[in-house]
Amino acid sequence: MQSAYLEFDGIAKRYGALEVVARHFNLDVARNEFVVFLGPSGCGKTTLMRMIGGLDTPSEGTIRLDGRDVGAPDRRRGMVFQSYSSFPWLTVAENVAYGMRYRDDITDDEKTKRRDHYLWLVGLKDFANAYPNKVSGGMRQRIAIARTLAAGSEVLLMDEPFGALDAQRREDLQLELRRIHLADAKTIIFVTHDVDEAVFLADRIVVFSKRPARMLEELDITAELGPDRTIALRDSERFFKVRTQVLRYVRSAASETSEH
Repeated sequence: MQSAYLEFDGIAKRYGALEVVARHFNLDVARNEFVVFLGPSGCGKTTLMRMIGGLDTPSEGTIRLDGRDVGAPDRRRGMVFQSYSSFPWLTVAENVAYGMRYRDDITDDEKTKRRDHYLWLVGLKDFANAYPNKVSGGMRQRIAIARTLAAGSEVLLMDEPFGALDAQRREDLQLELRRIHLADAKTIIFVTHDVDEAVFLADRIVVFSKRPARMLEELDITAELGPDRTIALRDSERFFKVRTQVLRYVRSAASETSEH
């Protein structure tokens, strides 16, 4: 594995005196790695992601990005949630450009080029002048992804972003996200409880225990399946073998007792 770009060092989180969401959590993520957090609902996956994004703070330990402690939210860390977050009064192109509105380190021409690049990258170039209420739910999620990338985010934090979509749109966006990851070289942390989604998307899967979240297993998915993911891969024996292995760990996490 490459040297750490994103580091979790002894992270714990408490709400009140007793409720612990994470306990002594350590993890190193390489630059441009796609890591999926997989585990039981309520185990603390989203809380860990919020701490990366600066929306929450650890009770103990430190999170570092590129050697520096993370602080308040900034454009280096962009978040995409399950709910659609486009602005209905702006066109698709205006939504994608919105995250760059306060940047004074690039010219207006450069902002236009970045906007157009990410519209093309997520497959929305032909819908640039449409309004969000005229496009599908899957397209609205693409708008959120493109806006985050166009803003200059180096780390993409995704909290079950495809959970509300139907099966076909979800599959389409999974393919799209892998393509974007390979084409645009971003570090991605993705939260899900869907085993098939985790195996299809991840370079590496981190399987969590019940709350308080502990790392039960780390699985190098790219070593098993390679970097390129296709629909045909989902029906392969290799995919089924890895899926079965991951599912075994997830079932173990769901059945264990909470105290350790």
